[in-house]
Amino acid sequence: MKKILFVITSNDQLGSTGQKTGFWIEEFAAPYYKLKDAGFDLTLASPKGGQPPIDPNSETEDAQTEATQRFDKDQEAKKLLSQTHQLNQINPNDFDAVFYPGGHGVLWDLVEDKDSIKLIEAFNAHNKPIAFVCHAPAVLKHPKTSDGKALVEGKKVTGFTNQEEAAVQLTEVVPFLLENMLVENGGIYTKIKDWQPFAVEDGNLITGQNPASSEKVADLLAQQLKA
Repeated sequence: MKKILFVITSNDQLGSTGQKTGFWIEEFAAPYYKLKDAGFDLTLASPKGGQPPIDPNSETEDAQTEATQRFDKDQEAKKLLSQTHQLNQINPNDFDAVFYPGGHGVLWDLVEDKDSIKLIEAFNAHNKPIAFVCHAPAVLKHPKTSDGKALVEGKKVTGFTNQEEAAVQLTEVVPFLLENMLVENGGIYTKIKDWQPFAVEDGNLITGQNPASSEKVADLLAQQLKA
């Protein structure tokens, strides 16, 4: 049974706004069930360990999906989520792939987290699948390849667009715009219309544009692991 590590933000603060954030529940729940149902062994980790914060905006009625509704009734999954491993205790050699759900939370902790950066670089160096959705590609800001280049340089990538960020009125709040960062780091950035499912695969790197893309990312990750 192949093992997938989920890495989830521990940050619940939306910059200095005083508002709450965290991870987006759909971006966790949809891939969690896609991959669990496909027979993969899943381990959850976060910088602080324990219960990671769920973005309250992802729990509103209009943000619900089949996967989030299933999660709401799933006590086993909730217990697993409440007991995430601490990221600095994780050995990348124990896993076949890594997946990062998004949510604005990642922008303030996982982007700069040295354990996360090393982890991504280790997976990439061994050509293991690395997958990110929505805001999670932000954590690709610092990781480098073994020859010292930005990991995304020359790679096809996507992620939460400048226009989508403007639509949620957080352009002035986020520490950087994800789309701009990926381009500045040499990524070949593509996108489609706002809020539509879209995922890009380039070698072992898989990225999805927004919450609606989480199942596509999970499907591509499963295909790579079954290849």
